[in-house]
Amino acid sequence: MEAFERARLDSFFGRIAREFACDPAPASFLITHLLPERPSFVRAVAQATRLKAVLPKPKSITQEAYREVVSSFDCDELSRDLFATGDSAISYLESRAAGEEVILLDVGGYFAPALTEICDRFSGRILGIVEDTENGHRRYANLPKLPCPVVSVARSPLKDPEDFLVGQSVVFSTEALLRARGDILHGRRALVLGFGKLGSSIARLLHAKGVHVTVYDIDPVRRAQALSQGFAVASDREAALGQAGLVLCATGTLSLRGEDFGLLRNGAYIATVTSSEDELDLEHLPNVYTREPSGDHVTRYETTGHYWYLLNQGNAVNFLHGASVGPFIFLVQSEIIAAAQMLSRSGLDAVMHEVSPADRANIAATWLRYYNK
Repeated sequence: MEAFERARLDSFFGRIAREFACDPAPASFLITHLLPERPSFVRAVAQATRLKAVLPKPKSITQEAYREVVSSFDCDELSRDLFATGDSAISYLESRAAGEEVILLDVGGYFAPALTEICDRFSGRILGIVEDTENGHRRYANLPKLPCPVVSVARSPLKDPEDFLVGQSVVFSTEALLRARGDILHGRRALVLGFGKLGSSIARLLHAKGVHVTVYDIDPVRRAQALSQGFAVASDREAALGQAGLVLCATGTLSLRGEDFGLLRNGAYIATVTSSEDELDLEHLPNVYTREPSGDHVTRYETTGHYWYLLNQGNAVNFLHGASVGPFIFLVQSEIIAAAQMLSRSGLDAVMHEVSPADRANIAATWLRYYNK
């Protein structure tokens, strides 16, 4: 990022942080991807709240961003295990913010498994969660009873540009890896698992590249939407897996079970839009498969009479090339800060919430003044 771009970004986030500053400022914990532009967002969170620690997503850390963030803020190692049980989660939060009012800024529902215990046993008070992703949204929405408010930005209209551009970056990175092996997308049959905002974007972009796209989604409404947009829709998921030369997993939850890998056609490629722990049940893959590198960031899985390829070890394929979506990501990051302000004011019921249309409009207008040049 050029110096003038960084200055503009810092100025933009400074304005957002002032506009949505929490008063009084609660403690906060921030789970985030540490991509090159992310330090400006981290500083804005610290300006709007009292940032106790940054927990970088382990598969999306750039060293330059990490060095910049860790020079000013505490950074702790993130794993699903850290928040898998009440004991480990509470021990961690007590070590950083005992007795304080706390907001948890999440990407992927990390706090969901132990949230009830955290709210019951933490010596301070959990004001609520801010969730950024669709799979995280589902993790909280599927809890039997929410013990605190959750403000989700996953389905915000401000996220639509990001979702479209993430779809572009996924297709770009997938094609780059295939081309590095002397292969191409054009003419290939692809199966897109999940037809939400990301999956639908990926399906359209693949179609524009001459790929024959079939869609599968567990939701019949989304299957009908895919059909209305001209895509083939699989009625038999298992049969579709056996016909696809490329499987793109965009469900935000488990896409392929261990037994599904045996259904893949020989030479098929698998790519995902999120982490392998969310999309792929590689742990239960039959142990008859051997694994060996087959080019940069491509792993060949093989057993007698059967082989297929996994891109980027099953992690989000677009992170290989920076996962850049340009300045549009700043819209969603600003909404996260606005959501924190909502929680800091207390009084919200322990249900799922969204940022108000007025606050979204304010964010968009501010963003346009900086980036519609």
